[in-house]
Amino acid sequence: MFYQPSRKDHGLPHDPLSACIAPRPIGWISTIDNNGVSNLAPFSFFNGVGYNPPTVMFCPNGRDVNGDFSHTLVNVEQVHDFVVNIATYDLREAMNLTSRQLPPGASEFALAGLTEAPSRCVRAPGVAQSPIRLECRHLQTVHLPSTIPGYPLNIVFGEVVGVHISESVLTDGKVDYGKLRPIARLGYRQFAVIDAVFEMQSETFKYRP
Repeated sequence: MFYQPSRKDHGLPHDPLSACIAPRPIGWISTIDNNGVSNLAPFSFFNGVGYNPPTVMFCPNGRDVNGDFSHTLVNVEQVHDFVVNIATYDLREAMNLTSRQLPPGASEFALAGLTEAPSRCVRAPGVAQSPIRLECRHLQTVHLPSTIPGYPLNIVFGEVVGVHISESVLTDGKVDYGKLRPIARLGYRQFAVIDAVFEMQSETFKYRP
């Protein structure tokens, strides 16, 4: 089959595009505002984009329950930092709860029964239960044109300035995905968990530590 996204002429009961770009790691982003109120939300458009400096991106698109920009985006642009918390299979239900749109001042940490972990290099707290946390400084926000009126598209870039890794997910000095079991977003309402890993040599890929 072939279709053009702008025409939505796929003829299927659900738009298949997000299912074609999968699996997508989940950016479970914690932030804080100028008043010290923390926020936590997952974003399925998230990834790393470079090594030097180590840089990540995520997309806080759309608006909140009051029609304003997402609390995550507002907080990042106020305080200029955030934390990426790796969502694991054991934390899947808590992560899902934090996707709710809560009114300003309400705590996603409290809703999901999570503990705020102080950061070392940034103001935003992390999720204490997450075995890997990336402390990030805001580099830039890019606002993209949207075809849906009132639904903004945004890309936030951040430099990773601090990394927390629990000893519980390390084996022989490497992150062990069998222990970590990170989850990813697929299409529709589907998710995946990494349970199996394989290695192979590639002529075009150079491993970087």
